[in-house]
Amino acid sequence: MESKRKFRLGQVVSDKMDKTVVVAVETPKRHPLYKKTIKRVVKYKAHDEKNKCRAGDKVIIVETRPLSREKRWRVAEIVARAEVVEISPEEITREDLAKVMPEKKPKEKPEVKAEEETKAEEAEVKPEKKAKEEKVTGLKPEEKPKEVKKAEPKAEKKAKEEKKKAEPKAEKKAKEEAED
Repeated sequence: MESKRKFRLGQVVSDKMDKTVVVAVETPKRHPLYKKTIKRVVKYKAHDEKNKCRAGDKVIIVETRPLSREKRWRVAEIVARAEVVEISPEEITREDLAKVMPEKKPKEKPEVKAEEETKAEEAEVKPEKKAKEEKVTGLKPEEKPKEVKKAEPKAEKKAKEEKKKAEPKAEKKAKEEAED
């Protein structure tokens, strides 16, 4: 009788747990509206009895009875081993690092131009800038826009008027007291 168990081909993402590996299975699926192929990645926890799997290995996992809260798969076979390059830190040279990680070049500081050069450039650019400013603001660069007074709330206006009225009265009283 043929087995009705499901199987998946995936890549081992993590092997840090004891007798358990995390396998990422990638399945292509067409988007229902846009008809573009989308990669769907699902991670399964699979039972690895002898801890033979390492990160990066291609494995076939098979559906099985629940082995723990999240484990419902077991590793059937290892299809391809991941290439692991074992180098001790003492063996790594700058040349090896340069191959793996390109060096970042420091940013170059902009050169300081002589005053004469900057003045000459400004003289060339000014007519263009003036034309642009006139288009944008409707004013010539020499003209400054007039300051617009902001509308004051009614309460502030009344308070200012009362102060103005009170000032002459206070001045009269001060004069009378000075005369006496």
